[in-house]
Amino acid sequence: MKAEKPKAVVANPFAKKAGTDPFKRRAKSDLDSLRKGTAHTYGKHVRCCTDSRGKASPLGRSPAELVLDSSDGFVPLWDKAQTLKWRFQEQSMTQFENVEAAKAGVRALMSESLLKWGTAAPIRFHESIPGQRWDFEVVVREQADCDVNGCVLASAFFPDAGQHELVIYPTMFEQPRAEQIETLVHEFGHVFGLRHFFANISETEWSSEVFGKQSKFTIMNYGPNSKLTAADKSDLRKLYRKAWSGEIDEVNGTPIKFFRPYSAA
Repeated sequence: MKAEKPKAVVANPFAKKAGTDPFKRRAKSDLDSLRKGTAHTYGKHVRCCTDSRGKASPLGRSPAELVLDSSDGFVPLWDKAQTLKWRFQEQSMTQFENVEAAKAGVRALMSESLLKWGTAAPIRFHESIPGQRWDFEVVVREQADCDVNGCVLASAFFPDAGQHELVIYPTMFEQPRAEQIETLVHEFGHVFGLRHFFANISETEWSSEVFGKQSKFTIMNYGPNSKLTAADKSDLRKLYRKAWSGEIDEVNGTPIKFFRPYSAA
């Protein structure tokens, strides 16, 4: 997910209730002691790096509303009536002074983001309990991931039967709350099988297929054109409805392959 430039932080509703910022992080000296040297370290624009850390499309081009991943020779979609089970990567959450408040804040962002997709979301989500099989972990990185192209806000994954990470970088929490939600709406788009809208222009090393209407306004775009539209939801709903019913079994000649989550095995 990419923004033109970092903006001022909008107060989080949890912060208003508790009087503190739920995403306030521990002092590095405290964290080093707590982690005992096992901290994750990675590494002024912001972006999503789910597929190839994509760049903005050339001006004047009008890519497709929905661009589907086909980098493995098929279009991956979720099978019907599936649920993704997720959990927090506990170690990554220890960087926050109030771990439970931070978890509550992330849960709220995820819930609001999924509500934006509404009935178009082809899969359900459920937070797993200890000892339960899980499909992805929510991981909050300690350090920003920035280069000349910008700073990564988050990254996700495409449909398959493996275990994955939904990664959030600290730069995301520096954005206005509305943009934090839009970032996760964008990332959940990837989870549903969507590529960046400019995938056929600047991410051609990863094959993709086009489905639906043409518009530069889509949540899978970057910057001011990155907005969830009625067409986004309509096209996604139509794609899965036709695929699940057997009306289509390919997109532009590329076969569709359905996946069940790891936890369903």
